[in-house]
Amino acid sequence: MNGSVSRETPPAPTSARGVFSLRLPLAERYCELLATEGVVRGLIGPREAPRLWERHLLNCAVLGEAIDADLSVADIGSGAGLPGLVLAIARPDLRITLIEPLLRRTTFLEEVVEELGLDHVEVVRGRAEEVHGRREFDVVTSRAVAPLGRLLAWSMPLVRQGGHLVAMKGSSVTEEIESSAKELARFGGGRVVVREVGGEILDPPTTVLTVEATHPSGLGWEPPPPRGSDTTSGPARPRRKGRRK
Repeated sequence: MNGSVSRETPPAPTSARGVFSLRLPLAERYCELLATEGVVRGLIGPREAPRLWERHLLNCAVLGEAIDADLSVADIGSGAGLPGLVLAIARPDLRITLIEPLLRRTTFLEEVVEELGLDHVEVVRGRAEEVHGRREFDVVTSRAVAPLGRLLAWSMPLVRQGGHLVAMKGSSVTEEIESSAKELARFGGGRVVVREVGGEILDPPTTVLTVEATHPSGLGWEPPPPRGSDTTSGPARPRRKGRRK
């Protein structure tokens, strides 16, 4: 990374030590990279730099309150690493895969992972639906990626049966749930829970939506044979299209 880029990096608030503990230096370095290289490369807006801790790092770190220990986690549409990289710093027990389609973003993610020595993090370039049928995870996270109906289509085929979608959402989450009843049924959404986390250090706290996966993941799915092909196969679930973040 280009250490010569000079921009003001906001200092870590006192509350950050309670969240990141001994890994606070890693969080501070990541914050510095976001405020410098992240801004230069267009991953973070210049106006976001002064409020990186409250609006981004702490906001994402408290998502860990909704995730159990020692699980595999996929962060779809990871962007500059929010929330996936923040979770990786705060929760070294988690095995995290960052899924992001844009090269300039995955390049940044790979550089951060290497510099911070996050050997429990993998970066995958691609859209979430391109990973369907190839991988499955205990948890799939996201932040500001898509409305719930579309998010279910992208996320749930990656969640193993019994696992969870854990998404950061806004104040309209209740309306999103009500309008996504068909998608919840289609993709095997079980118990749906909305909770606030981080209330003791954030104002407002982070709103988290959790959806239990009652169907098996898409691991092992095969695409249907081409039309007119003599090849026979069992039923196959069609792949779903989505747009880039």
